[in-house]
Amino acid sequence: MQLDQARAVITGGVSGLGFGVARHLVDHGGKVALLDINDDKGAAAVAELGADRACYLRTDVTDEAGVTASIDAARAFLGGLNVAVNCAGILGAGRVLGKEAPMPLAQFRGTVLVNLVGSFNVAKAAAAAMQANAPGDDGERGVIVNTASVAAFDGQIGQAAYSASKGGVVGMTLPMARELARFGIRVMTIAPGIFWTPMVDGMPAAVQESLSASIPFPSRLGQADEFAGLVAHILGNRYLNGETIRLDGAVRLAPK
Repeated sequence: MQLDQARAVITGGVSGLGFGVARHLVDHGGKVALLDINDDKGAAAVAELGADRACYLRTDVTDEAGVTASIDAARAFLGGLNVAVNCAGILGAGRVLGKEAPMPLAQFRGTVLVNLVGSFNVAKAAAAAMQANAPGDDGERGVIVNTASVAAFDGQIGQAAYSASKGGVVGMTLPMARELARFGIRVMTIAPGIFWTPMVDGMPAAVQESLSASIPFPSRLGQADEFAGLVAHILGNRYLNGETIRLDGAVRLAPK
């Protein structure tokens, strides 16, 4: 798929990795619909990208009917839909056995609901729309890119809920790709390492430096445009399917 042909919905699209992807696609001639829950950042994102190339749709990724409605609205604005990028997510940090009490089940459930169930919810709604597309080269009708995390493989103490949710995203990648192959829809997942996000931006400089030093090479935090570049490569390389790619500078997370 050429980037100027991309008609993409991007969850978590008004900041961080999601906005990086949106900006990259728009810069290369694509159009994007940003699905998020931050109205102020949504307005700012559309103003930066251009109202003719981007729209903001307030969307709770855990709401089945709401996601379906947003996908329909996105298709109308974009003039079609052939890309879905899932970047919405929450950390859900907390120990199984905390100092005061065990982790509330609601916290674990909420993390899995947003990160895993939300990704599935958007992916299946997008796939339902993509299956009606006219086939392109190799019969391709669309591409879904999910976001996991290196914590899916080497989660740290305090990441039980987060790692479980991201491990689920990794686990559904291959079976979803196999199922959607008959429609010409590819499914890929990116597992980013430690990236520069709004959350990291608010950390003390000493913590930022420590995080950077933990990464073998390059010894710095990942940038949103590097994540976006990998998304773009996935869109352009039709033989990439059913796989999870670590994007992490060779880091392996320590236990804590």
